[in-house]
Amino acid sequence: MSVPVTLVQGAYIVAGLAFILALAGLSRHETARSGNRFGIIGMSIALGATILAATAGTSVSAGGLELSSVGSGWLGLALILAAMGIGGAIGLDRAKKVEMTGMPELIAMLHSFVGLAAVLVGWNSSVEKTPYPVIHDVEVAVGVFIGAVTFTGSIVAFLKLSARIKSAPLMLPGRNWLNLGAIGAFAVLTLVYVLMPHDAGLARGLVLALITVVALALGWHLVASIGGGDMPVVVSMLNSYSGWAAAAAGFLLGNDLLIITGALVGSSGAYLSYIMCKAMNRSFISVIAGGFGVEGGTVAADVDYGEHREITAQGAAEMLANARSVVITPGYGMAVAQAQYPVADLTRKLRERGIDVKFAIHPVAGRLPGHMNVLLAEAKVPYDIVLEMDEVNDDLADVDVVLVIGANDTVNPAASEDPSSPIAGMPVVRVWEAANVIVFKRSMATGYAGVQNPLFFKENSQMLFGDAKDRVEDIIKAL
Repeated sequence: MSVPVTLVQGAYIVAGLAFILALAGLSRHETARSGNRFGIIGMSIALGATILAATAGTSVSAGGLELSSVGSGWLGLALILAAMGIGGAIGLDRAKKVEMTGMPELIAMLHSFVGLAAVLVGWNSSVEKTPYPVIHDVEVAVGVFIGAVTFTGSIVAFLKLSARIKSAPLMLPGRNWLNLGAIGAFAVLTLVYVLMPHDAGLARGLVLALITVVALALGWHLVASIGGGDMPVVVSMLNSYSGWAAAAAGFLLGNDLLIITGALVGSSGAYLSYIMCKAMNRSFISVIAGGFGVEGGTVAADVDYGEHREITAQGAAEMLANARSVVITPGYGMAVAQAQYPVADLTRKLRERGIDVKFAIHPVAGRLPGHMNVLLAEAKVPYDIVLEMDEVNDDLADVDVVLVIGANDTVNPAASEDPSSPIAGMPVVRVWEAANVIVFKRSMATGYAGVQNPLFFKENSQMLFGDAKDRVEDIIKAL
């Protein structure tokens, strides 16, 4: 028994609309939950229709004739469900165990699976016996190339984010020429692959293998050449790459929904990367091309900024109690300490005293776009007081106290005051303009970008050392 192709296509249209609604919902705090539900509904419909079409086959009437495709039957259904069960069990296990601080590297690893899937689909399509047009060979080469770049690039991002390798950029001699050479080699090999006859057999396989190797090396080098400070942009960029890899797989499989879904993910990921690059004063083309155009890295100057001053939790509580306005700037350290809940409790207590409290969120705070927003929403911090950097910066001069909780590079004045700094030109939260700044840190160590922060030594700044969660709880008790 075959399924009418119109039924499958109709289901795909509904699923595609659900995915669009999901993206729209996820763009705002207030509608994020409904957006997530739309995504679940869309994926459920897509999976159901695809499994049904794959196992039962499809049919369409044309000119009075019934044209059908053969499905894989009950055995195929059993294999599909078994694969989904194994993959789903592994995914659920990892999702339950991973901490919020580990989400960036988990997402990077998931992107690698999408890339690997695109490579496998491309190789499988390359050995199909059915005659196919030349464009199919182009799709195979492009799909394998994008998938392989995504695969190794995502693995490097995972290794950097999980601190398994150094976050510093890999600065090979002539690295820009290496990237250009790899792209040129891909273009030449693709042309050779397309022009080769289909019965070339082993020779065609060898050319496709060379395309795969070139792409794997390029993906590794692209991300290895990007510094740790730009890793949030890289994660977003790899999200875009995985979308285009999925779209390429859709062309190879003749699956319209996979093409639509891949294009949605690819375009939205690219746009998010562009927004983040603008927020960091980085060149979009430079980042996606592995820092192309930057021949040498900038080295931070070894400057003596003087001595820092320390404050106790009791002193911080007194300062907050006497304040009229407070801005809290969180960073990755807050996520590591899981301090979002006591921070939310402190926010409530200060607001009950009539103190104006706001949050200033840098676009790349944490190691994943929206990292801090998710943590604060999880702790029930009201959406309307969680503001973007640009919404707060101009008002910081009138703020009595700024609490910097686990942030470092995103509040570093060297970005705007020191042209020789590796983060020079990067927009930051100008917390030093406030009357008083309290910095929560475990030590005086540099941030993820490896740059010393002169904020720690300014006259209006004081350091509160220790675990952020413990120190915030101490302040609450003192209040």
